[in-house]
Amino acid sequence: MRIPKHIGIIPDGNRRWAVGNGMTKEMGYTHGIDPGLSLFKQCRDLGVKELTFYGFTVDNTKRPKIQRLGFTQACIDAVRLLAKEDAELLVLGNTKSPMFPEELMPFTERQIFGSGGIRVNFLVNYSWEWDLGLNSDAPCLKSADVSRVDIVIRWGGRQRLSGFLPIQSVYADFYFIDDYWPDFKPQHLTDALEWYNKQDITLGG
Repeated sequence: MRIPKHIGIIPDGNRRWAVGNGMTKEMGYTHGIDPGLSLFKQCRDLGVKELTFYGFTVDNTKRPKIQRLGFTQACIDAVRLLAKEDAELLVLGNTKSPMFPEELMPFTERQIFGSGGIRVNFLVNYSWEWDLGLNSDAPCLKSADVSRVDIVIRWGGRQRLSGFLPIQSVYADFYFIDDYWPDFKPQHLTDALEWYNKQDITLGG
């Protein structure tokens, strides 16, 4: 099987999953942490070179405070777990905003944990406008250290990118899964990679 070098992950559906399971919306974010670690290990074992998780966006911070605190803490916990693995970790997002968690500031420069070997990017308080420097006097690509994405996989049934790495995703294939992110199964990734393996990848050539 042809394994993509870089996989983008949009872990959507946490709030809808929580409501469907009799919980309050903010409780869904905690249940998205273990699936992320499981997927990371699966990708690492498959030989994926780079993995990018969509944590939360600048627009997400407009949600009710209890939800904002919930997904912020889930991202902090997820990054701390990844830092215990063999990974080259980078947290990428607008650090000048008060919505960026101070706990993740040490991770805003890529660090090697354990034996490294797989690059993991975690988008936190991210927006494509910030990434492209559209509101800056000196526009530049903030995510220049992130490589081109081969496939973006989104859970939750919605078929949109929601501003995910617009430059790196320019030639990405998109695969959508109806199940909510907390219901992640390894077969989801297997199915996505089998689908990707059948695509005619030309990069415009």
